[in-house]
Amino acid sequence: MLNLLFLNGLTYAALLFVMASGLTLAFGLMRIVNLSHGAYYLVGGYLGLTAFRITGSWPLALLAGGLSIAAIACLIERALLVWVRGKELPESLLTLAVAMILGDAAVAVWGGNPLNLQPPALLTPRLHVLGVVYPGFRVFVLIFGVLVGIGLWLLLMRTSLGMAVRAGVDDRETTAALGINVGRTMTAVFMLAGLLAGFAGVIGGSYWALAPGEDFQALALSLVTIVIGGMGSLIGAAVGALITAMTLSFATAYFPDFSLFFVFAPMALVLAVRPQGLFGR
Repeated sequence: MLNLLFLNGLTYAALLFVMASGLTLAFGLMRIVNLSHGAYYLVGGYLGLTAFRITGSWPLALLAGGLSIAAIACLIERALLVWVRGKELPESLLTLAVAMILGDAAVAVWGGNPLNLQPPALLTPRLHVLGVVYPGFRVFVLIFGVLVGIGLWLLLMRTSLGMAVRAGVDDRETTAALGINVGRTMTAVFMLAGLLAGFAGVIGGSYWALAPGEDFQALALSLVTIVIGGMGSLIGAAVGALITAMTLSFATAYFPDFSLFFVFAPMALVLAVRPQGLFGR
């Protein structure tokens, strides 16, 4: 039982990390809490589902969900957010409005019943892990989360875009004065955040289901994750995802009536002791 709960926590942490890493990078550079991130997750999952129904291919559905949300994020950043850049409250309210619009549009197009994607048989073997029989797809989610983490680390540490992002996180004004196009970097980071949210939506829709309300649940858990880990920190997102997912896994099993209390309690404790988060600056 303990091994099963540990594995569930570990695989859910990987999915949470994929969701939260884009959100925390966007906050680190742009200093806005993107409240439409949960809607990106849900709509990305639905768009992936539509692609799956047309093509019958789960990998194509994953790509379609991620790339379509990256395009939507680019459009929103260039057409809307650019007009309120630097104004924290209008930026947050604008992303909240986008979340509501996308949520209602999703209900209108895909309805209110839970829907899910069927991952390919290649990804769904039954495996023996830590002495328990465990779904192979969840192991795939764990591997995918690790690969996303390595890819983001290489992007930040080994590319010119990564250097611009890190410089912008440390000092946006000085970075702009040095000739780096901060606006273009913001758009790229916002698209990357959308891409990851779309990927997470397709995987989440295969892990559980897609339904109205999942967008705000995904947003709430992502916010808990990055608040614990520290906004703008990739390592913080990984540690925050692990703490949040493990807490949720064990609390749901042993204290189901108080599971939300145990999920939000670490966030409250971190905010009281270290408001910038465990790895925030």
